[in-house]
Amino acid sequence: MASALESQLKNGCLALNIDLSSEQENKLLVYVELLHKWNKVYNLTSVREPAEMMSRHILDSLSIALYMTADTLLDVGTGAGLPGIPLAILQPDMAVTLLDSNSKKTRFLQQMKTELSLSNVSVVHGRVEEVTLEKFAIITARAFASIDDIIKLAGQHCEKGGQLVLMKGQYPTDELVFESSAFHLQDIITLDVPECEAERHLVRLIKD
Repeated sequence: MASALESQLKNGCLALNIDLSSEQENKLLVYVELLHKWNKVYNLTSVREPAEMMSRHILDSLSIALYMTADTLLDVGTGAGLPGIPLAILQPDMAVTLLDSNSKKTRFLQQMKTELSLSNVSVVHGRVEEVTLEKFAIITARAFASIDDIIKLAGQHCEKGGQLVLMKGQYPTDELVFESSAFHLQDIITLDVPECEAERHLVRLIKD
């Protein structure tokens, strides 16, 4: 299974034009292995098979790496650490904060931080609208809430001139009319995720 996953990761990164070091590759493979193991008890994701985890979680997360160039990143409603952990592995100089309100998931995240030696990762247990945090250059969320709700809940944690970078499936036409005057739409990027036939889009908003 490991060699098949390794080939899957290599081919996916080749398609995404991502050059992994052997250490990064190993960490991503171990992450999938541990996610599969812990998922049996903690129910971290509805995806059960490692190969599907690689395509639907790891490669999906890595597909946005090009747009995540900043010193600080907050991953809201990170769940099992997606996209935060793959991005932290890929960009060790970026300080990544993983936030989730589910204590089982944050325990898993703390374990991943230790197991994968991710010194650039911080784990926070709490609700995004209630926690006290520093300001971040980028805030990301994957299948967390509508654009309007994310702005209301997480916008306070974004620094002036910072970005909300939101992972969406289908083109989010109905969500593009949002109430906030604090953010404006920068662009919407169509993503091409290896082994994924479903639509993927990235919505980028800038804090004025």
